[in-house]
Formats: sequence, structure tokens, C-alpha cells
Amino acid sequence: MFATAFLDLPPLQSASGTVQLPGSKSISNRVLLLAALATGRTVIHDLLDSDDTRVMLTALEQLGCGVERSVGGVPTDVAVTGLAGVPPKNAAKLFLGNAGTAMRPLTAALAVLGGDFALSGVPRMHERPIGDLVDALRQLGCQIDYTGNDGFPPLKVGQPSLKLDAPIAVRGDVSSQFLTALLLALPLVAKQDIHIDVIGELISKPYIEITLNLLTKFGIHVKRDGWQRFTISQGASYQSPGEIWVEADASSASYFIALGAISTPATGSIRIEGLSENAIQGDIRFVDAARLMGAQITSGANHLEISKGAWPFTAIDLDCNHIPDAAMTLAIMALYAEGTTTLRNIASWRVKETDRISAMATELRKLGATVVDGHDFISVTPPAASDWKPASIHTYDDHRIAMCFSLAAFNPAGVAVRIEDPKCVAKTFPNYFETLFEVVKPRSVPVICVDGPTASGKGTLASRVAQQLGFHYLDSGALYRLTALAAKQQGIAWDDEAALAKIAAHLPVVFEGQAVLLNEDDVSELIRSEEMGIGASKVSVFPAVRDALTALQHSFARLPGLVADGRDMGTVIFPAAPLKIFLTASSATRAERRYKQLISKGISAKLDILRADLEARDLRDSSRASAPLKAAEGAVLLDNSGQTIEESVEFVLNQWRSKLGL
Repeated sequence: MFATAFLDLPPLQSASGTVQLPGSKSISNRVLLLAALATGRTVIHDLLDSDDTRVMLTALEQLGCGVERSVGGVPTDVAVTGLAGVPPKNAAKLFLGNAGTAMRPLTAALAVLGGDFALSGVPRMHERPIGDLVDALRQLGCQIDYTGNDGFPPLKVGQPSLKLDAPIAVRGDVSSQFLTALLLALPLVAKQDIHIDVIGELISKPYIEITLNLLTKFGIHVKRDGWQRFTISQGASYQSPGEIWVEADASSASYFIALGAISTPATGSIRIEGLSENAIQGDIRFVDAARLMGAQITSGANHLEISKGAWPFTAIDLDCNHIPDAAMTLAIMALYAEGTTTLRNIASWRVKETDRISAMATELRKLGATVVDGHDFISVTPPAASDWKPASIHTYDDHRIAMCFSLAAFNPAGVAVRIEDPKCVAKTFPNYFETLFEVVKPRSVPVICVDGPTASGKGTLASRVAQQLGFHYLDSGALYRLTALAAKQQGIAWDDEAALAKIAAHLPVVFEGQAVLLNEDDVSELIRSEEMGIGASKVSVFPAVRDALTALQHSFARLPGLVADGRDMGTVIFPAAPLKIFLTASSATRAERRYKQLISKGISAKLDILRADLEARDLRDSSRASAPLKAAEGAVLLDNSGQTIEESVEFVLNQWRSKLGL
């Protein structure tokens, strides 16, 4: 998962390949609660591992459920031993993050069971309405108090005095999660038939269908009279099915369905494993909407395959009540359509992780789109191909906004898109961007080169910049030393050119910050020894080794980008890099830095000798015949003699932001 403050997406060109999606959030948290309420042990396969499911699992443990993670060594398999409908014995303070699929149903279940419970979340959760659910539960005689603002979490739950003789009324036009919460909770107290009456139009009906389907798997059969009355029969009792499988998340599939329709070449496709058109999730109907816009989609028993169809897309005017989450992806597909796309009946967007109608409108306009938004609709007219604007997308701590807008990187103008706070995708799809990068092809991978003389601080600067950007990092100067070390470990002589070249071509090296790992072992200090310095000098004379390491260095250029430091990164290895920094400092400054470094390690040194050695090396490096040390054409000169590392990092980041037009 990208934990950087922002993620820069370069212009993307095409996509093809196979995607394995995480489990459905809607199904995962419902199944966890059902397993917690049931009698027996339930093994849940393919459970979503995300922020929302983690807070639910933690809450269930606090309530006394038995929770076994990684059953059989499989990280996505979890076993829950339920409470068998018995109220938890101990008081509990439950922190539920921003997980509506945990807050709403847990509130209802705990309110009917009774006890001493406090439920809270992040600040945004305390802005998400829950008053209609609380009102319905209070009709039953449940004891629920607001401990913050009326109508919103946090909540305090006590002992109920249940009255089940009259139908329970609940509004259906704010969130389907209110009705779901009641449907999940009331079988716990079904000493007689219990009727739930929905007031107003029920939105997001497919999510209720998910709930009803899962209730059946746990032994509860709910009678439904249209979408207005639901009846839980007397004597209903939860029983574990033993095992249950979670479908891949259909809402997450929408991004890759759109991806395949936008970007697949004529001979390619995107294949999504673990999901078909027969899924129980309502958002699978996104497939129909995408087809209306022109996507070519086929479905197998457990997969979807998407390829490019009509282009540009056909603009649509669609009631999206049945696909509220996935409809956000249609708003991005509208950027690639001819004409104006209007998405209607989406008022529920306003009470999600953020006000999604307002947020989508604001961010789409940044890209150059013309947007009209109202209480329950949004209309999007795309910019002309040449009028797209580079944009830094604010994500509002909303995972779906981050994932949606990643698709804007396929814009025809080739402008950059920055996703702020990319780690917010952890709510439902922690490795979303890694999964995306596995199947997309960029126009080119962005590379930032940092070249400069010895002791100029280029390694520290480059690794810090890479960390800030979430880019890969390459310390090119370490590669010859690593080759020498790997050869010694394998018993290969430093004069065996063919064997050395083979080692160099496949060095299992990883750079983590300024740590250097070889075969997962930290060799940062070892390769800086005098012996490895001698070995590096010996192996570097062989052309085959140099060629192999050049190819290896090119392989480090992977999405989302690379920061490479050395002496010839901008002149020889990555001459087309969009940003080249030539870092230098006075010989006096560099000698003082090296002196302090050696003294800190207990190595004696003399400042004047260090300075003379550095000046002599500068002369050798700049006058050598092969790849002499010099500033690359177009490089930005940075003398950091009087700068802190933080100031130098900020300078490079500002140069990068300027290159992107952000």
C-alpha cells in the first residue's frame, strides 16, 4: 500500500492482463457479524483484508467472540465462533473507524441484545447520519443515547425493554444500511413474528438483496412484501453454515471494467477473476451500464473479460439507484464519452465517506470537465482532447474517489494526475495501486536522475525524494560493489568476466531507503568495506559486466517511477529522464561531511587529506574517457553547500511539481 502523502500517475497508454480482486466489503462485514451472532464456528474464505474488516474483527473480539486469523495459513481465511445469540457479558468501547458496514449493524445488534457499549469512529463517521436507525430501535424499547450531536455517532447503548407487538418503521430513503442493520439484529429476539415497514422509497435495493441472501445462508428466511414490508418469523435462530465464501468485490471491479473499456489495445483485454454476472452484489449491474457506454464484456463461470468496444464512449442518462458506489466510476468514464452523461437518483452519495456528489464535481472540474450537480444527480461533459488539465485530486479520505480518478491518467492530452493521500484505498482495497500498475503500460516511466561528485549527498537526497514520491530508488554506485560481493559469496573469481556478467544481470538487490539488501540480507555496511571497493574496481573493467548492469539499471524503471543516483544516470543510463538534478557542493563542504561520517564510525581521518582525495577523484571522474562525470543536458544545478537535506528535498520536489504542471 502506498503510504505517501500523494501519488503521481504518469500518462498511461494501455492495459491488459489478469486481476484478482479482494473480497466484497459489503459481504465481508455482513458475514463477520452473522458469524458472530450465530451458534457454532464459521470459517470465512476470501475475506476482505481492509481497514473496515479489521475494525469489525477487533470489535467482535472485544465482545467475546472467538476469532482465528489466517486459518490454515491462508491470510484471507478467518474463523469466528459466535455468541449464539447470548448478550456479551462485559462492557466494551468499540472504535469502528469510518466503517458504516460495522457501525450501523453493530449498533442494532448490541441494542437488542443489551449491555454497556460505547460506539465511536473517526470524525467523518460522527458526521454520517444514524438517527433514523436509532429512532427505529427506540420504537422497540432499545436504550440508545447520543454522546455527541443528536442523530450521529458516537453512541451509548444500554439495556432494552423490548416491545415487539407493533411493526417497526424505518426510513429507506437515506441509507439501505439502516434496514440491513434491523434485518441482521431482529432474528436475535424473534419470540414472535416481527414486521419492519419501510417509509419512503427504499434506495440501494441490491444491498438489501445481499443481506437477505446471506441471512438465508445462516438459517434466517425473511418474508418480503415488495420493498415496503419485511417479516422475520417467530422462532428464527442463527446457525453457522460451517463454511462460507466471500465474492470478489463488485464495486472494486468497476474500476477494472472501466480500465479495460478505456485502454485495452485491439488485441488485449482485462480479465477479472473471482466474479461473474451471477454475483449477488448489486454493483455487478455496473456491467450493464458500462455496456451502454460501449464496453465489450463477456462473463464466465467465475470471471469477467473486458475489451475496448465503441470509442469514444456513448454518453448516457441513467438512474443509478441500484449501483450507488459503482456509479462513481461512470462519472469518470463520462470523461471519455461524446456528449453529456447524467447520473440520477444518487442522493445517497451525500451521506457516504464524504459528500461524494460535491467531491466528484469539484475534482472533475479540475481536469477540465464541465459539471452540473444537484441534490441527487450529476452531469459531466468532458473537455476537448487538448483541453485536459493536469490536476492534483483531493480524495477527502474516500477510497472510491482515489480509485476512480486513477483512470483519468489515460487522458488523451497526456497530462499528469496526482492522487492525494493514496493510502485511503486501504478502506477496501489496500493494494489497489500495485494491482493497477501490474496491468497498465505508461507512455514512459518517469525517472528523476540525481548525479554528482563523491560526498555531495546524492544518495541521501535521492532516497528521501523517492520516499516522498513513493517511487522506486536506485543507488547505481552500489551495483559494482554488490556484484563483487555476490561473486565472492558464490566462489566466483573477480576476473571471470562471463560468470560475473551473469551475476550482474540477475542481482537480487532491493534498495529500501538507504539500506541495501542482497538476497534479503542487509549488506549496506559490508559493501562499503575496503575489500568490496577493491572488488568493485576489478569487476568494473569488464564490458560484459558494464552492459549487464546497464540493463539491470534500466529494469529499475517501474511504475509509479524511479529516482536514480550516480555519476552517469542523466548522461548515459536515463538520458530521456524528464528531471535531471546535478548535485554538488564545495570540496571543503564535502570533505567536512565525509570527515564527520568517518569519525562517527570510529575511523580516524584528517580533513585536509580527505579534501585533497576528493578533489583528485573529481578530476579523475570528470576527465575519464567512458561516461565522464558532468551535468547532463538540461540538468538543474543544485549546490547544497549551505542547505539542509530537507531544503534540498523540497527543492527537488518543487522542480518535479513544476515539470508536471501541478
